Parts: sequence; C-alpha cells; structure tokens
Amino acid sequence: MNHVYLILGVLAYSVSLALYLGFLNTGKRPAGPAATLFLGLGIVAHYFALLERSRGLHTVPYHDLYGSLSLFGWLLALTYLVLELIHRQRSVGAFVVAIVLAVFLGSHLAPPDRLGPPPAHGPIFALHVTLSILAYAAFALSFVLSLIYLAEERLLRSRRLGNVVWRLPPLDLLERMSRSSVLIGLFSIAVGTALGFIWVDRLRGQFWYYDPKYVITLLVLLLYVIYFFVARTAAWRGARASKFCVFNFVLVILSFTVVNLYLSQSHRYF
Repeated sequence: MNHVYLILGVLAYSVSLALYLGFLNTGKRPAGPAATLFLGLGIVAHYFALLERSRGLHTVPYHDLYGSLSLFGWLLALTYLVLELIHRQRSVGAFVVAIVLAVFLGSHLAPPDRLGPPPAHGPIFALHVTLSILAYAAFALSFVLSLIYLAEERLLRSRRLGNVVWRLPPLDLLERMSRSSVLIGLFSIAVGTALGFIWVDRLRGQFWYYDPKYVITLLVLLLYVIYFFVARTAAWRGARASKFCVFNFVLVILSFTVVNLYLSQSHRYF
C-alpha cells in the first residue's frame, strides 16, 4: 500500500499541532493562520489516505475498526475546522489536532482486521454510516470543549492563572462552540438514523425491527436535545451543562463500543 498520503498527513498534522501549541503558548498571531492552513492540508492528505487504504483493502473505509477510527478522525478535524472558521477561535486547536493526529497514526499503522464484507452496501447505507460517524465526531468535539470549559473554570475559581489561561476562549464562547458542535451532531444522527430506517425497509421489507443500537441511538439523540436546550437556561448554563455533555459522550462511547461489538447484530464499527 502506498504510504505517501499517510506521511504527508502526519507531517501536516504535526506541523499544525506545533503551530497551535506555539499560538497557545505565545499568542503570536502569524502562528494561528499557519496552523489552520496546515490543518487544512492535513485534512486533504487524510482524505486521500482514506481512499488509498480503501483501495488497498478493496473495501469501504468503515469496513473495520481502524478504518472507522480514521474516518472518525477525519470528520473530527473537518468539524473543528468549520467551527474555527465560524467562531474565529484557534486556542483549542492544539487539543483537537493532538487527538486527530493520534487517531490518524494509530488507525493507519495498525494491521487491518480480517473480516467478511460489510453487512450492506449502496449510497443510502454509505450515507447512513458517514453521518453516524460524523455525529460521533461532533459529539467528541463538544466533549473536548466541555472538558476545557470545566478545567478553565476551575483554574479561574482557584485563581491559579497563567499566561495560557488568558489565551483560552472565554467561557461563554466555549459554551457556544460546544452547542454548535452538538447541533451538527444532532442533525447528523437524526438524518443518519432516518436513512438507517429507510435502508432496513428496503432490505428487509419492514420499517422497524428491534436492535439495541437503535434504542441507545434514540436515547443519545434525546439526551443531546435536552442538553442543547437546557444549556441556554440560567439554571443549567455553565459547569452543570458541561458535565451533562460529558455524561452524554460516555453513552456515545458505550454505543460505539459495547453495543456495536456485543449487542447489535447489524452494526459493526459505526
């Protein structure tokens, strides 16, 4: 398998991470746009690395765990880039790119699983899987932003302030970014689940059949809808909403791991 795009992706993400760290530590403005530029280059290289991996294995990217993780990392980077451009805030880039780089390296250097063909195929199924993993990525981003919020609030309360703390986003901006990320996740999971129902109806000739994955997906959807609305109220705004968001992502992890691997018959790594 050709590793050119893998090497280019690692280099671009690594340079982007170094620049984001430099921007966070020093606040020098040229480092910020340069970090964003290299993140974009990393996303492009990552995309072609995904294609190269799929061609080498003669299957779809989400065929096995490592392919799904790579797609997750790519969508996480893309989601963050969109939020950065919308909110014009680069101070959290180092935290996100570090995760993306680790996932990218781990997923592409690990040997592929020896599995049978995917349980289904076709454009509807492919879009269903892609939107589901996009939802996981968006919820992961809101999880990271919530953790940063909780850490920053604790530092502010304890008055242990350093130069880095002042360069982190204001708490209210972190909340807005987290809600924006959740909104992307809600749209993706709602449309992706609906497409899953359509695929089941076309494949099995029935609109509904029981699968634990659907149950926990609907639960995750409900909890994030609740978070999206209560996070804007005076009683829940702030640390309480961030803790709620962290709790919700624990359920997402359970859905992606335990439910997929041990409880669901129709889902693999998505």
